[in-house]
Amino acid sequence: MNALRILLPVLVFVGSSCSYQPFSELVEYQEFVANEHPLVIAGDVAERLERFEPVEILVNRDELSETEEKVLAELVAASRLMGEIFRRQAWAGNPKMRARLLVSGDANAATALQLFDVMVGPWDRLNEEPFIGSMERPEGAGYYPNDMTSEEFKSWVDAHPEQKAELEGLFHVVRRGADGGLITVPYSQAYARWLRPAATHLRRAADLTENKSLQVFLRSRADALASDDYYQSDKDWMDLNGHVEVTIGPYEVYEDRMFAAKAAFESFVTVVSHDLSKKLSAYKDLLPQMEQNLPIPDAIKNPNRGTESPIRVADLFYSGGDTRSGVQTIAFNLPNDERVRKEKGSKKVILRNVMDAKFKRIMKPIAERVLHADHQGDLIQDGFFNETLFHELSHGLGPGLLVLDGRKTEVRRELGAIYSACEEAKADVMGAWNVLFMIERGVFERSYRRPFLTTYFAGLFRSTRFGIAEAHGKGAALQLNYFVEKGGASRDEKTGRYRID
Repeated sequence: MNALRILLPVLVFVGSSCSYQPFSELVEYQEFVANEHPLVIAGDVAERLERFEPVEILVNRDELSETEEKVLAELVAASRLMGEIFRRQAWAGNPKMRARLLVSGDANAATALQLFDVMVGPWDRLNEEPFIGSMERPEGAGYYPNDMTSEEFKSWVDAHPEQKAELEGLFHVVRRGADGGLITVPYSQAYARWLRPAATHLRRAADLTENKSLQVFLRSRADALASDDYYQSDKDWMDLNGHVEVTIGPYEVYEDRMFAAKAAFESFVTVVSHDLSKKLSAYKDLLPQMEQNLPIPDAIKNPNRGTESPIRVADLFYSGGDTRSGVQTIAFNLPNDERVRKEKGSKKVILRNVMDAKFKRIMKPIAERVLHADHQGDLIQDGFFNETLFHELSHGLGPGLLVLDGRKTEVRRELGAIYSACEEAKADVMGAWNVLFMIERGVFERSYRRPFLTTYFAGLFRSTRFGIAEAHGKGAALQLNYFVEKGGASRDEKTGRYRID
């Protein structure tokens, strides 16, 4: 067993014992910072950083061979490069500001730098306010020109339909051309400096590993980093089956708060528990029944989605890029490509060591503060696990591809900026709905209903603390307000705690 150091407050931030310097930012920018105006650092950066509590979680590596350990090292090296890319995706000014913090003489600069690395930028992701300077966080992150408005973008797309696919594409950044208009640059070119060495590390890992499915994925994903075509490698990722697995590439669109149209680079390096994964595999066979049980019109149900949908329980060994910013995830459901989901379904990965740490250090203390005394004994770790599992299963259920007014489209495109929050709220609610469905089917005992629903409700307070500008936090706040408005829960005026109906 190896210990992995993390920081736990409202969120989990995964660290590493390996020493590592960012990709030559100081060398790149040192000559420019001397004549810059001093950085204005908020006086409370130390208090903000103190919200994070260092925690050690265990990674079970007992069954790994010497070769698999070498594979892990190559995967971590590739993952670190995802962090360099994401720093620029979050905001184009991040590298320069980080370099300035490294050479700043401000007494608070070292603390601000730690917080900057947690938040991947100068904005506190929990309350959406800057702790360095006064600039508001750009809605379009680093994907679009800072001075571009959503109205300008839409007008430009309407006037240049030949550019529409790339302008709205997941794997193109938008920049200003020489004439001031909008142009696109594919990810493979915009981030070539980091993608090329990342691909090299993936190919080295492929040459080392004896696992055929991992070899296939690593080579096809390395090719995809150069071509921006992730379709085949997404399918290859679905077929991974070994002790060591990696999820690496551009996936989630949370960072693009303007249109939810651009994918962020991220990576999860994991060590899989096959025994626990096998125990949960029976749930994937019930996905068609879950789809049919949804309380939506039959016309928009999706009975033809792929049903491979593997479930993995794994220990997180290293995370990089988007997933390492601010809130550290406890599970994920990928890929997001609706074509792959239609053919093969989606894979659900539960990060056991992070989830255990969050329940003990976050969920229990929160429940003690927000739940009425009548409900204190109902909080269960198994309920937290199953809500998370069925949340991830539910991401792959319901409408994805649609036909509206005769045109083929996706839910993501139609909802635009509100998609991410709606999708997270949907997965929460549908997760609970499907657990109740499992109770009806006899998979869980009838007595499981009360402790499960109590744990689900308490978990919404945990998620809301991510910040109501963040997709999971906003989706949780939506649910909490709905339940209170409809009488599903009520706040005791004397104690300030909540009773659940």
